Amino acid sequence: MTGFWRLFLSVIIALYFICLTPSAHSSPILITQITAGDLLELGVDKMRHGNYQQAIENFNQAIELKKDFAVAYSDRALAYLKLQDYHQAIADCTQAINFAPDNFEAYLNRGVALYRQGDYPAAIVDHNRAIALKPDDFRAYYNRGLARAGDGKDFEAIVDFNLALTQIPQISSLLLADIYNDRGLAHFVLQDTQAAMLDFNLAIRLNANDNRAYFNRGCVCGQNGDDFGAVRDFSQVIRLNPSNAQAYVNRGVARYRLGYHLEAMSDLQKASEYFENQGKRVAYEKTLDLLKSLRQQISFATEIALF
Repeated sequence: MTGFWRLFLSVIIALYFICLTPSAHSSPILITQITAGDLLELGVDKMRHGNYQQAIENFNQAIELKKDFAVAYSDRALAYLKLQDYHQAIADCTQAINFAPDNFEAYLNRGVALYRQGDYPAAIVDHNRAIALKPDDFRAYYNRGLARAGDGKDFEAIVDFNLALTQIPQISSLLLADIYNDRGLAHFVLQDTQAAMLDFNLAIRLNANDNRAYFNRGCVCGQNGDDFGAVRDFSQVIRLNPSNAQAYVNRGVARYRLGYHLEAMSDLQKASEYFENQGKRVAYEKTLDLLKSLRQQISFATEIALF
C-alpha cells in the first residue's frame, strides 16, 4: 500500500471516529414541555396585539392541558367579548367562576357581556359581585352605571359614575372623557341640561376628538334652543366622521330653524343617502319623510310671501 492510500485511509478512520465518538464536554439535548401557563402567556400576548382568534386558540390549548384553569377561561371570555361573541363570553366567565368563585375579572366580563346583550338586571348583579370583591376598582362602578342607565335607573347611574371618577387613575384622560360622556347622558335623560352641558364640555376638554361628546353637546344645544351651537357641534361631528348620517339630520334641522333652508335640505339629502348605503331602511324612510315635510313647509311659506 502506497503512502498516499495509507494517509487516505487514516483520514477516513479519523473521520469515522469523529462522527461516532461524542465529545467528553458535550451536553445532552433537553426536550422541554410547554405548560398551560406558557400557553396562557402566549394568548395574553396575542390579545395585546389584537389577534383575538389566535389568542383563543392558545387559551384552548391551555385549557386542554389544565381543565380547571379558571384564568384561561376568563381571558378567553375577554377575547370573545372583543369578537362580540357574547354568548360564548358568558359561558366562559361562568366556567371560570365555577372553578374560582372569587375571580373578579370573570364577574366583570360577564357583566359586560350581559349588558351588551341588553340583560341589564343580570349585568347589575354581576357588577355588584365584582364590587364586593374589589371595592376600589373603577371599572365595576362604571360598568354598573352603564347597566343602570340602560335599565332606566339614571339617578343610580350618576352615583356610580361619580364613584368611578373617584377611583379612576387621573392620567387616563380618554377613560375620564368616556365617564363624563355617559354621566352627561344620564343628566340629559333626567332633563338636567345644565349638568349635561358641563359634562360634555369636560369630555371635549379631555379629548378634543371625542366625536360622541360633540354629538351629545349638539343635542343639548338643540334642546336649549341654541341652534348656532348645535350647527357648530354637528359640523364637528361630521368633520370627524363624514358618514355620520344622524349628525347630518340634526344639523339639517338646526339649519332649517335658523332659516338656512337650502343648507338644511342638502344635509337631509346627504343623511338619506348615508342611511340607505348603511342599510338603515327605517331611518332612510323617516329622513325622506322629514325632507318632504320641510320642502312642503318651505313651499307653503313661499306662497304666503307672494301674496
